[in-house]
This record gives sequence, C-alpha cells and structure tokens, in this order.
Amino acid sequence: MDIQRTGNTHSVVIGYLLWIFGFLGSHRFYYGKPITGTIWFFTLGLLFIGWIIDLFLIPGMDREADLRYQSGETSYNVSWILLTFLGVFGVHRMYMGKWITGIIYLFTGGLFFIGVLYDFWTLNEQVTLKNSEGW
Repeated sequence: MDIQRTGNTHSVVIGYLLWIFGFLGSHRFYYGKPITGTIWFFTLGLLFIGWIIDLFLIPGMDREADLRYQSGETSYNVSWILLTFLGVFGVHRMYMGKWITGIIYLFTGGLFFIGVLYDFWTLNEQVTLKNSEGW
C-alpha cells in the first residue's frame, strides 16, 4: 500500500529560522537531508559558503519535503522547534506521545545527547510514521 503524501508539512519560515543556525546543519536536518546536515555540522556549513548558498535553496528544499512526508495531526514544525531548542529535555518526544523515552531524555540529557543526534537524523520519519497511524 502506498501512502499518499499531501499537504504543507514543512514551513519556509521555520526553515529560515533554523537556517540562522544552519552552519550547524539544523535546516538541512529539518528538510530531511541528514547526510549534508552532518557535513554542515562538522564543517560549519562548508566554511559558511554552503550555508550562504542555502539561503537561496531553502524554498526548493521546502517543496521537496512537502512532497516527501505525510501530513497529519503531528506537526513537523512543532516537532522540529521542540527538538532543536529543547531536545535534551525530551519535549519533542512527549509531544509525539512517546512519554517513556521523553522522560528518559529529560533525566539523561537527551540520553547523553546521542538520542538527540539520532532524532535529528530520524525525526521526519518518526513524524511521518505517527501521522500515518490509523490509515
């Protein structure tokens, strides 16, 4: 069974907000590009050159993400804001109904930050899975 992906799942405004921290790759993770997000993280946005170029690429990355991910009750935007700014406290996991791991993150600093890194790589898929439950 193929899941139909429709809707505005990601936001250009949130993309640009995360772009401010983009030399650490946060906007690339948000748009489902974990490999380049990791490269940006370790190279400071390709020595800030890739970060500046991304200023013009964000609208295209947004359109691509909107086609790729499943819309639904759980908001990608809220999930990503919570992960980016409160990830070590597990608030993003609690928002998605993952209370046990959210509480574990709360008391372990995002499972010693390794869990937060895992979520940067997989949050879009986690939200898509949550939104496709009940289909």
